[in-house]
Amino acid sequence: MDNILHIYNLHKSIINLLQFFELNFDTFNIFKKEEWYKLAPKDILIMMNKRRNFMTNNKTTSSVKSNNKSAHKLGFFGFFAITASMVMTVYEYPSFASSGFQLVFFLIVGGLFWFLPVALCSAEMATVEGWESGGIYSWVGNTLGKRWGFSALFFQWFQITVGFVTMAFFILAALAYVFKFDALYNNPMVMFFGVAIIVWVLTFTQLGGTKYTERISKIGFLGGIVLPVIILFIGLIAYFSTGGISQIKITTETLIPNFKETGTLVIFASFILGYMGVEASASHVNELKNPTRTYPSVMIVLTILTIVLDALGGLAIATTLPDKILNGNLSYGVIEAFEAIFTEHFGSQYNWLVLIVAILLALGVLAEISSWIVGPSRALLEAANDKILPPSFTKTNKNGVSVKTVILQAIIVTIWDAVLCGSIALAGGSDSSVGYLTAIGLTVVIYLVGYILFFLGYFVLILKKSNLKRTFQVPGGKVFKIIVATVGLLITIATLIISFFPSSKLTTADNQVYQIVLIICFIISLIVPIIIYSNKHRWATKYDDKSK
Repeated sequence: MDNILHIYNLHKSIINLLQFFELNFDTFNIFKKEEWYKLAPKDILIMMNKRRNFMTNNKTTSSVKSNNKSAHKLGFFGFFAITASMVMTVYEYPSFASSGFQLVFFLIVGGLFWFLPVALCSAEMATVEGWESGGIYSWVGNTLGKRWGFSALFFQWFQITVGFVTMAFFILAALAYVFKFDALYNNPMVMFFGVAIIVWVLTFTQLGGTKYTERISKIGFLGGIVLPVIILFIGLIAYFSTGGISQIKITTETLIPNFKETGTLVIFASFILGYMGVEASASHVNELKNPTRTYPSVMIVLTILTIVLDALGGLAIATTLPDKILNGNLSYGVIEAFEAIFTEHFGSQYNWLVLIVAILLALGVLAEISSWIVGPSRALLEAANDKILPPSFTKTNKNGVSVKTVILQAIIVTIWDAVLCGSIALAGGSDSSVGYLTAIGLTVVIYLVGYILFFLGYFVLILKKSNLKRTFQVPGGKVFKIIVATVGLLITIATLIISFFPSSKLTTADNQVYQIVLIICFIISLIVPIIIYSNKHRWATKYDDKSK
């Protein structure tokens, strides 16, 4: 009886141990094969640990396989659509057009000497082994240190919280034209609530993850960018073939800007903004099918296409829209260009076409906002996993989206919305151009600081970490790489400086509002990441508690 009781207790103890090690009852069969009852207790424990490790590894491997199987993979066009929606901005055409024929000069200079270096350098850094996730945070963090990596990421993320307002201004202008409700683009209070509604609705739609972002981006890119541009070009050809008069002089004298007039050069910031964001989609690299080939290919194709479309789109507006009308409201200008071509030139019977285009343009910008909501915020997960942000920022929903991050993002956008609509009110409240240009200027100067760190990080990569394995390299050897990065860095610094000068497109009073808001908000933006990083030790204990 005692022997039976002893065997029973031993059996029960082993079962409890098995359960403790998260093994199921069927695993007990292994002990039958090994005749466990003949083994010493320590040998039984050794065998159980081996089995536990085997089961754990199998479980992990199975989980990884399952996740990889279920994870949504982006193809060339899907990734291109997301990236293009971040970069190609039809709503920027009026800003380009306000420079007249000089827009061609600015776009070529910005495209070849800034956009192309960023695209090439980001393509190389994104394919460095071990740097595939995290985007600019990983690139700068692995070259200049985590402090600067977080700062670069913060600037990339923070600037778009301002950029959302600029994009939403355009959507409101398009809707104002469709519904004949002018308050949507000239009443600061109405504009504030309009921007807030757009941002919050889109924020909640993006909680579904990349698969929804891809769908929205594809539809938005084709319907909101490609199709309106095609209609614009067809209309432009028809306009000039039927006696249309160009509103600008197209000569060599009007092509080259006067570099002594800083007010004219300030508008160059809007051209850089039109190229910004090409590197932001790098946070999706690990979701690509064949990323080592797809990512660099997308970057090169996008560079060429963006330069061409922006130049043609800007010229289409500049040649058809009088300067005094264009400068009156930059957020409304692109729709007015369609109206000047199809309604005023060809007749009111084509008003329906302008209405459709206005809706399509709004759709395209909605897609751009959607693409930006998840991209940079996803990269913040890397910073949270490195314990730079509070533990709650590491939590994601079933679709891999950090809900807390995107909600916080929407709150910050709403604050910027109040600041920028407030600047419109201070300027008189009837012209949204001051708010529009302030938003552009603020977006640019914040983002450019991140790009300075980006290029400095690239210098470290090619000079000190050239042995790191990567599948794509900027062609031409180390010397050409240095030239490419140097040119990009110098353009970045120059644009940052001139952005603070008064704009020739604003009155003296409006320029005062522009500069004051720009300087104050810029200083605050520089301070915030420093404060966050210097206080990361405050939630270190929370991470320790979480791991226990």
